[in-house]
Amino acid sequence: MAVTQDRLFSPRFFLMCGFSFTVFLSAFQMFPTAPFHIRDLGGSTFASGLFMACLTYSSAITAPLTGALADKVGLRRTLVISGVAITAFSIGYAVVRDHRMMLALTLLHGLFWSGLLTASGAYMSNILPPSRRAEGIGYWGFASVSAVVIAPSLGFWIYQHGWVALCAVTGALNFTMAVIAWRLPPERLTPREDRGQPPRSLVEWRVMALSVTLLLYSYSYGGITSFSAMYAEAVGVTPKAIYLTVLALGILATRPISGALADRVGYVRVLIPCLGLITVGLLILQFGTTRIWHIASAATFGAGYGSAYPIFAAYVLHRVDDRGRGAAFGAIIAAFDTGIGTGSLMTGWLIQHYGFQTAFGVGAAVSALAIPYFAVVRRILPASPTAG
Repeated sequence: MAVTQDRLFSPRFFLMCGFSFTVFLSAFQMFPTAPFHIRDLGGSTFASGLFMACLTYSSAITAPLTGALADKVGLRRTLVISGVAITAFSIGYAVVRDHRMMLALTLLHGLFWSGLLTASGAYMSNILPPSRRAEGIGYWGFASVSAVVIAPSLGFWIYQHGWVALCAVTGALNFTMAVIAWRLPPERLTPREDRGQPPRSLVEWRVMALSVTLLLYSYSYGGITSFSAMYAEAVGVTPKAIYLTVLALGILATRPISGALADRVGYVRVLIPCLGLITVGLLILQFGTTRIWHIASAATFGAGYGSAYPIFAAYVLHRVDDRGRGAAFGAIIAAFDTGIGTGSLMTGWLIQHYGFQTAFGVGAAVSALAIPYFAVVRRILPASPTAG
């Protein structure tokens, strides 16, 4: 019986992997190409950069609320609604001819994007055995990482045939995503025993405070994704995308090992070294200007960054009420997206004024703060007796 209870892979698990792969295959075709379309519509370089900033900050601001709403209206229902809405945004992007209107749509897009991320994380956590939660979240992450590896190149190839063609492809993928969500079995709701108890807070404030850890180390990821190729070009490293490719491979290679290890020996014991690897990877990038140093940096950063998220999420899920997982993921995503958006904007500003090495050095310093911050603040979130 114990073996059955600890079974990680199931039809629902693989259906959720297909869902996430479709989500990120669509999103990461549009994310890198949208700035070029905004420029074609007459927007400035700054306006082009606002596409991701608007989406990321809108998602960050609304995630705590959409996560809490997902707990109330149902996780599967939230996934279906978000999938249909994002399909509509693909149609809207295709017909809009003013870059300012496109950016306005992006702010609304971020609302449903946050709902999709929070509900999918909570739904997946419901079907994973608690004893293998970090490992399961790590394996689930393979679907999104694999999609991100191929989506940008595919998106630019489709974009050669026109923006409308790209929107048609992403719209079809988004509709497929909604259909997959509709085919998911409804989650089993935990019976509520709320009579006589104070109402639950809409936002998981303690999780949000703890998730500043994510903000601190995801700051560097925002800079890496936006400017690693530009840095490679500046120092003569080829191919320009080698950093992101090795980074993805590093994540794929280490997540199953680190997740299973964390489930076995304890989340904190594995999370702290992973946070340290992120800082070391950035320091290597700061001072290494050859291909071999870029590869070493990407592998080190990928091993730490790719492992930290599922371990942190599993740590939090063992400390929140089963009925508040959507709100918990909302708090996590709010911090995560804020860190990525801020890191992208600040790294660009630092590069412009002080150069690449200073910018990546600041990223290393910010990420290093994640370790002492987590060590101090983690005590505000004790284990919950209703967490499973």
